[in-house]
Amino acid sequence: MAADKAYSCRANRLYLRRRGIRAVIPEKTDQAANRKKRGSRGGRPVGHDAALYKERNTAERCINPMKEWRGLAFRFDKTPESYLAGLYMRGAILWIRSLDPA
Repeated sequence: MAADKAYSCRANRLYLRRRGIRAVIPEKTDQAANRKKRGSRGGRPVGHDAALYKERNTAERCINPMKEWRGLAFRFDKTPESYLAGLYMRGAILWIRSLDPA
């Protein structure tokens, strides 16, 4: 699972590890500094695959135009059906705009 640095806390990593999910989350610089400051009690550095983390950008660029629509970004639609309808509508709008040659 590739996630942003905001989700790099120890609890999130432990949760994923217990479920057998490989985390691709870079360590925050302040967390790394704190770990190093603790010396041998700080634990090992976080394993991080930089190439796999870069692929996360592809998914972000696909999802971000959908989230530009405020209703989808903030989940104003309370039912799953209306939220899915909003996703379909936003997808259709983006597709139609991509067909316009101008």
